[in-house]
Amino acid sequence: MGRRPARCYRQIKNKPYPKSHFCREKENVSSEALEVARIACNKYMAKFAGKDVFHLRVRVHPFHVLRMNKMLSCAGANRLQTGMRGAFGKPQGTCAREALRRAKFKFPGRQKIIVSKKWGFTKFSRSDYLKFKSDNRIVADGVNAKILGNHGPLANHQHGRAFLESATA
Repeated sequence: MGRRPARCYRQIKNKPYPKSHFCREKENVSSEALEVARIACNKYMAKFAGKDVFHLRVRVHPFHVLRMNKMLSCAGANRLQTGMRGAFGKPQGTCAREALRRAKFKFPGRQKIIVSKKWGFTKFSRSDYLKFKSDNRIVADGVNAKILGNHGPLANHQHGRAFLESATA
């Protein structure tokens, strides 16, 4: 049996889940490639999901500087150049040394999709997030979530928030 056409796999049947692309190779991803990948993902999601329905984060800082040792290719170039002596080169651009990205088709190498065990972009697992949410111990903080501790004045505590069992016993 061959594979079905791509239009058959467009609809997502189950609950949405966060995914990440992991590359199996160490690569240099240029800042231009990162920007093009971000634009491509953003354009596709805005077109098919709507502008306010998704959140996309490309978490990488291209600080690694690419350098190029320019070589002449004209006649008599061997008199002007020193070859590989002092070949540090001039800065040409920046890139990121990186093994994790989302926009797979814009980058070289083989990537693999891994389903996240976290709840969205938070640092909490799904079971912990649901438990904290039912206890009113979590508050939304942008695309992230903050856990409320048991310290501080009582006026700052939310009404109806469950305290720890040791405090009520």
